[in-house]
Amino acid sequence: MNIFNTLAGDVKVTHLGHASLLIEWNGKNIYTDPYSEAADFSGRPLADLVLLTHHHYDHLDKKALDYIVGPETIFVTNRGCKEEIKSANVLVPGESYRYDGIEIRAVYAYNIVNRNEQGDPFHPRGEGNGYILDFGDFKLYIAGDTELIPEMKELGEIDVAYLPKNLPYTMSDPMFVKAVETIRPKQVFAYHYFEIDRDALAGSIPEDVELLN
Repeated sequence: MNIFNTLAGDVKVTHLGHASLLIEWNGKNIYTDPYSEAADFSGRPLADLVLLTHHHYDHLDKKALDYIVGPETIFVTNRGCKEEIKSANVLVPGESYRYDGIEIRAVYAYNIVNRNEQGDPFHPRGEGNGYILDFGDFKLYIAGDTELIPEMKELGEIDVAYLPKNLPYTMSDPMFVKAVETIRPKQVFAYHYFEIDRDALAGSIPEDVELLN
């Protein structure tokens, strides 16, 4: 767990595995992309809010959701999740949703280089979302499944970034480092990885950016 102090209260972020995060703030439990093959959700607290970046099975996982979704759970998703999650509040990049004082802004997440056997991007532009959670004096960027993309130059000031690092679906190590140089967060966490050498990454990113464990 990493704890970040903000004027709106402490924000606690636990990486549960893969792209799954649990964000605890002011008594609220916010999950991103809960995935049952990466973590056991059976003993987890009910979700007040679930953020889904896209509809792929390792991000929209009904088995994980069955454990944590209650009658009051709110969903914020991309368009592709609406068919499965009828109550979802759908955002496209550039749109925002206000939740209990947090502004949640959808941003682009997609592939440029990495493509499937048919030559199509694993994640086409405009299909999936990343999210920026704005707590006022603290901005948390959850990148979703993305490569280094031009829109990262336009994110604005980011305090903490959670960036994916796995080929062929998201970023290589050099691409991850370039993304950190582009976004320039105060702190960065590598998630959604198959394997990781944190020491090598820490030695490659700018010295003024802290790599979180």
